[in-house]
Amino acid sequence: MRWLVELYRSTIGKKIIMAVTGLIGIAFVFLHMVGNLQVFIGQNKFDAYAALLHGPLAELLWVARAVLIAAVLLHVLMAWQLTRRARAARPVDYRMREAQVSTLASRTMRWGGVLLLVFIVFHILHFTVGAIDPAGVFHDTDALGRHDIYGDVVASFRIWWVSGFYLLAMAFLGLHLFHGAWSSLRTLGVARPSDHPLHRRIAAAVAIAVWLGFTLVPLGVIAGIVH
Repeated sequence: MRWLVELYRSTIGKKIIMAVTGLIGIAFVFLHMVGNLQVFIGQNKFDAYAALLHGPLAELLWVARAVLIAAVLLHVLMAWQLTRRARAARPVDYRMREAQVSTLASRTMRWGGVLLLVFIVFHILHFTVGAIDPAGVFHDTDALGRHDIYGDVVASFRIWWVSGFYLLAMAFLGLHLFHGAWSSLRTLGVARPSDHPLHRRIAAAVAIAVWLGFTLVPLGVIAGIVH
């Protein structure tokens, strides 16, 4: 077990933990996105899907949530520790620095991550717990007596600031995934180093797919497609 402690304390160990927890997060948001897109099939299908998650699959879902929460906490902790370690190694910035390839995604990782952390808390309190209920419909039920999550989604995204916050968070999620997916695969030795952002095709495909999938839901409500 000593080698695990030494690995955790090392910089490469923290990067590996950050990479693995990041990939766990990517897997979760992708499955979550697929489930959310069922809102376009109709209210009965979407509410049945929500009832399945809160019924037969409730225990499995809570296990998945526990793993996700642990992954998010470790991911944030590793990011904070690596940032502190980097600052301690170089307390004074370089007077001159050679031009390096950077992207908007890489430059917004830190504050974008903070925004996403705030959004995750808001999202859980909103759609999962109901502690935040801007539309006032969280406790409504459908014709079968089930929690009307479809109605909650529609009513919530008709509120401009809810949709605006959601769309902003999804934009930063896409950026975060673009840089994070590539960095995770590179840390684990799967992806080769590349100075050209357009060569990171897998990361770009994942980021665009997740961003588009989540963004379509509030846009569908705003456009009246989901009503």
